[in-house]
Amino acid sequence: MSKKFNIFLTILFCAFIGGMGVISLLLPDKEFSELENRYLQKPPKLSLETLSSGKFMEDAEDYVSDHILGRDFWVAAKAWSERLSGKKENEGVYFGAKDTLINRVDSPAWEDTPAQQGVPAKQGLLTRLGFVDALVGNVDVSVYFGLIPSAAEIWRGRLPAGAPTADEKAIIDQLYFSTGAATIDLYDALNAHRDEDVYYRTDHHWTSLGAFYGANAICDSLGLEPLDLSNYQKTTVTDQFYGTSFSTSGVRWLPPDHIDTYVPDEGVTVTSYFNGSPVEGSLYVDSKLEVKDKYAYFLGGNQPLCVIESEKTPDGPKVLLIRDSYSDSLAPFLTERFSEIHLFDLRYNLTSIQSYVEEHDIDTVIVLYSFANFTTDDNLFLLGR
Repeated sequence: MSKKFNIFLTILFCAFIGGMGVISLLLPDKEFSELENRYLQKPPKLSLETLSSGKFMEDAEDYVSDHILGRDFWVAAKAWSERLSGKKENEGVYFGAKDTLINRVDSPAWEDTPAQQGVPAKQGLLTRLGFVDALVGNVDVSVYFGLIPSAAEIWRGRLPAGAPTADEKAIIDQLYFSTGAATIDLYDALNAHRDEDVYYRTDHHWTSLGAFYGANAICDSLGLEPLDLSNYQKTTVTDQFYGTSFSTSGVRWLPPDHIDTYVPDEGVTVTSYFNGSPVEGSLYVDSKLEVKDKYAYFLGGNQPLCVIESEKTPDGPKVLLIRDSYSDSLAPFLTERFSEIHLFDLRYNLTSIQSYVEEHDIDTVIVLYSFANFTTDDNLFLLGR
């Protein structure tokens, strides 16, 4: 190449980068990325503290990355480049067989990890299990503990060869052996049906079919009559669902998932507490099918508390479910065996569980978490309140 041509390329490159930067700064900031299903970085706050700790530069880098012109295109381009280069993962999501995106699950530590060099302390599994056992000692009703294995465990056969992921079954077995709570065998319930669509291909949640098998695992542990799938008619409410794994990975070449229901929205009264006050709710919220986060179709999405009263089983037990989002698609099946289901989210609800159990005459408490959420949720200490 001639010297003039090199100069031309340099000027062209600088003009491109500079133009992108200027236009990105002039464009109004977006608060939320619907495609990625997350809130975007806000402008960094400048102070002596943020400068000295390095947080200002870190936040500034995230801010520029989140608000660059054509971000969705660049995210997808990165995923394509990773795939074309032979890599089997992007942003912690594996490109699995059968058009499946599977979130990587790291092996959690058993002991607490102390804070160091700006990295906060992290609770180990033994501490987390201690919170569950504290709940057992605080209430006068039976407490059950259930961990839902991820698709990375049940669908190991779909992972790329040699892909590292936690041995969830071994960890769950050890936790169950060590706890004072009764346990729910969700691993065997799902693994027995691993050849079926028990998880979404583009999302980390279990499907309604997976939730059905989970509901029967609960029934089995509590000595309740199992549900019969043949008694239900499957209804596909959308075939255009792209979930969180799709959003995180940058992958844009896979076909969408479909969301199914089995239990009709009849014979139940749902009370939701999205903002702390009771409002009429529903097992299914049709308006959520029109937005990106279609999984919120179940109960309307995350909320501090949701109470479901079922006319189908007026003499059934009352259950308090300490939940994460997996329980939203599980709840319709539980209306078939429980008179009341109280869905309690520790991330948004600071109410004493002991007081709640006494006030609402709860018969059984179930601590039900996906494996990944149990190993990362910092609110489990509230179980002992």
